[in-house]
Amino acid sequence: MSFETKVKEMGLTIPAVAKPVAAYVPAIRVGDYVYTSGQIPFVEGKLAYAGKLGSDIQLEQGYEAAKVCALNCLAAVKSVIGSLDNIEQIVKVVGFVNSAAGFVDQPKVVNGASELVGNIFGKQGEHSRSAVGVSELPINAAVEVEMIIKVKS
Repeated sequence: MSFETKVKEMGLTIPAVAKPVAAYVPAIRVGDYVYTSGQIPFVEGKLAYAGKLGSDIQLEQGYEAAKVCALNCLAAVKSVIGSLDNIEQIVKVVGFVNSAAGFVDQPKVVNGASELVGNIFGKQGEHSRSAVGVSELPINAAVEVEMIIKVKS
């Protein structure tokens, strides 16, 4: 099954690429790899999840925010390679979680992104990962995710 079809069957939509909030491009291809910039949980141009995990928002909201970030990463990748069907492997997912003091469930938050790509890409969605707690994120985003993708030759 095509990855594009799988996204539709899951009831998801790959959004338009989020407009950068600073001086960078959403994704860049180097050889057979695409590197995304960090994507925050923008939905239709608006920040959908703001604040710190563990004080302002709950784990479940952080998980959903990470899913939105992952969809935004896939939008950035698609803008460079034309179709999700050109993806050979999700290589790495890095998640940054805007964390209150004492919040230690960053891996559970970033699972939102990891499980989403796993559900879409199956074996090709297996990836290495980092889940990092940070004291602040741009515009008070709850989560930021970036990816490295291997593209079919």
